[in-house]
Amino acid sequence: MPDISVTALVLLCLAALLAGWIDAVVGGGGLLLLPALLLGVPNVPAAQCLGTNKAVSIVGTTGAALTYVRRARVPVGTAVRVGLAALAGSMGGAFFAAGLSSDVLRPVILVVLLCVAAFVLLRPSFGTGPAPEGPVRRARVVTAVVLVGGGLGLYDGLIGPGTGTFLVLALTAVLHLDLVTASATAKVVNVCTNAGALAMFAYQGNVMWRLAVLMAVFNLAGGMLGARMALRRGAEFVRGVLLVVVFSLVAKLAFDQWA
Repeated sequence: MPDISVTALVLLCLAALLAGWIDAVVGGGGLLLLPALLLGVPNVPAAQCLGTNKAVSIVGTTGAALTYVRRARVPVGTAVRVGLAALAGSMGGAFFAAGLSSDVLRPVILVVLLCVAAFVLLRPSFGTGPAPEGPVRRARVVTAVVLVGGGLGLYDGLIGPGTGTFLVLALTAVLHLDLVTASATAKVVNVCTNAGALAMFAYQGNVMWRLAVLMAVFNLAGGMLGARMALRRGAEFVRGVLLVVVFSLVAKLAFDQWA
């Protein structure tokens, strides 16, 4: 583990706790965790921060996914299919990322996020109805695998920020899930994509394992707490957190683009 002051270590652990909570409720925990690592451990290559971020977040995401699966009706089979498609899509996105400028993509994503925020604000009933009973129609599953899994996986590989949040919104719209069930399903998908990314970072030697293990304990606690709160407080609570995360994404991408 690199030399880190006690203060920085404490702040990193607190960031991991809060990021786990945010990620479990609506996705987007990486918005907090990755910048915290880049600031807290400034003298290591960025790739090591990225790899450590994946090693930390996969623990919290797995804990949240297990909490959801135990306590709610989660379409696990559908989630795994979407997750495998997202894994393939993210690998393709990473392959093409070298030839694309994120400066070109950021304004597009900003517009999409603002449209998402307007939609959620103007449609207060979005994602608040009960999830449909019985198995999900095959056509919807295929659409989710191709568009949600492959499309958002490709986005994750190309640019990344907000993938978890987009997953929640897309699963709600395509599969007609309520926001809580969509968050739960997104966690299973996230486990699949994080596992693939972590395997690649570990193979390259870009994970600070001792730091990751310590932060992962806090991330796991935050993830399980966030999942329990989402289940207990329902879709309206998730909707409120969703709007906060969307506007935070807009602010971050705007800062990256023009600061």
